[in-house]
Amino acid sequence: MSLTPLHDRVLVKPAEAEEVTKGGIIIPDTAKEKPMQGTIVAAGSGKQLDNGTVTPMQVKIGDKVLYGKYAGTEISIDGEDYLIMREADIFGIVG
Repeated sequence: MSLTPLHDRVLVKPAEAEEVTKGGIIIPDTAKEKPMQGTIVAAGSGKQLDNGTVTPMQVKIGDKVLYGKYAGTEISIDGEDYLIMREADIFGIVG
């Protein structure tokens, strides 16, 4: 990967959308909901405050996170889809 997020931004690989419900119904692509969970692939150094100090990131590479449905900006790197977002857009770490 050749992308390193700056400051308090993270690069997230979204989880795959469900293709079959628990009852066995196949969900078509047009009806699939965007996943709100993913894995941190890359992270910046942290948020720089007005006084020049840097607040370290609370998430790290490999963390599974929950984020808002419309959080971040979708980007494609080497044919793979990712989201780049601020750490503040993340609701929590799973597990």
